Amino acid sequence: MARLLVTYYSRTGNTEKMAKLVAEGASEVEGVQVDVCPVTDLSPDDLLPYDGIVMGSPVYYGTMAAEVKLLIDASVVHHGKLDGKVAGAFASSGGPGGGNETTVIDILKALLIHGMIVGGDPAGDHYGPIAVGAPDERSAKECRRMGRRVAELTAQLFA
Repeated sequence: MARLLVTYYSRTGNTEKMAKLVAEGASEVEGVQVDVCPVTDLSPDDLLPYDGIVMGSPVYYGTMAAEVKLLIDASVVHHGKLDGKVAGAFASSGGPGGGNETTVIDILKALLIHGMIVGGDPAGDHYGPIAVGAPDERSAKECRRMGRRVAELTAQLFA
């Protein structure tokens, strides 16, 4: 069975809600075990057993929260060991011009440096789901969609 981790940092609870929605969508895919965990509860070693990793962050000054960046920076001890695994990202902000896409792309850039595989979405939020404040119905739909898509790719490659 393929394993997928949905990890996030959330100060207000909005990004955590998104993480749970991503996991909900991913859980619809047979052959994939989905775990949800805050980044603050993880070490770089905890990333290794997973075949797919989705990271979420609130937007702070146009990029990811320091807590997410701390895990990514610490993961350098395993550089090359995440190669070929599946990745995704999502973000929430306080306003429509808050930097959601720059945050998602910053997370994806770091995961690409690890050699991870990122699938874009031609129909939904192209880089990854975003929300302004708490996820509304549009954002919830995008989170579930991305969760399913990442889980399907993970299952194709690792189940």
